[in-house]
Amino acid sequence: MKTLFVLAATAAIAITAQAQDWPQRPVRVIVPFAAGASPDILARIVNDKLAARIGQPLIVENKPGAGGNSGTDQASKAAPDGYTFLLSVNAPLVYNTVLYKNLPYDPFKDLVPVSLAATTPNVCAVSNGMNVESVKGWLDAMKRNPGQFNFASTGNGSISHLGVELIKLKTQSFAVHIPYASSGQAVTAIIQGDVQFACLPPVSVMPQAKAGRLKAIAVTSAECSALLPELPTLRESGLPDIQAVPWFAYMAPKGTPDAIVQRMSREIAAVLKDPEVQKRLQTAYFDPVGSTPEALAKFMGEELRRWKPVIERTGLKPD
Repeated sequence: MKTLFVLAATAAIAITAQAQDWPQRPVRVIVPFAAGASPDILARIVNDKLAARIGQPLIVENKPGAGGNSGTDQASKAAPDGYTFLLSVNAPLVYNTVLYKNLPYDPFKDLVPVSLAATTPNVCAVSNGMNVESVKGWLDAMKRNPGQFNFASTGNGSISHLGVELIKLKTQSFAVHIPYASSGQAVTAIIQGDVQFACLPPVSVMPQAKAGRLKAIAVTSAECSALLPELPTLRESGLPDIQAVPWFAYMAPKGTPDAIVQRMSREIAAVLKDPEVQKRLQTAYFDPVGSTPEALAKFMGEELRRWKPVIERTGLKPD
């Protein structure tokens, strides 16, 4: 028993020392989406200040593919040494556990939460070719023309996909889902007329809406967004049960020393409170959060309980 105690104490001292010495080299942040996508933009806004706080550069590695599953899987299998973190979103971290039968990783077992970084309200936008000015006009057009419209998303199981599927379910309307690798590509598809509408991150939608290339008609948050006060919520537009908000979270491979996870969480929270960072985030339509690992774990569990019955009820399958 004494020997076991000594071994445990020695291991604890070694882990503490490792955390105190961390980091000794650059830290990589895997973003499982293309450059220019919302999580990529968020990572790059946060990185400079975060690097200054931890004393080493943070290198963004974009690993797009399979709706975020590929990069998330790579992060889950990385060495748990404190030199790999993941900045991912709703679907790869929660929803895809319901959508996919053979997901190559389990986010609740193979990753550990670090911090809920930010949220942003999706913006529902329609092509100019639809000739509608409101949510009512959009839904009426879908009902009059079942199956004639396509909608874009940032991938199977993404909140931009599930949110529209929930709208279709509640309004008994139909449109064809076309997934894209990033929100930028999805917005381009609306402008080009390849799809007729989508509910996507505002950082991609609003510059094009302000340029008159498409029409922004509502936000998907429960309450009106202070970042987009000119847009009504879906609730205010006659869809009271629809709330579909993207969120962004830092994770680490399972086995990453808790002291490193806790420090990274504190440093991220501090950066997100920095006035300069907050200004840049708000310009990109992000609402900064910054949470403890424990709060993020609880939040992910709540998201699973909330959306699992929706996914199962709609019978959604990966396209």
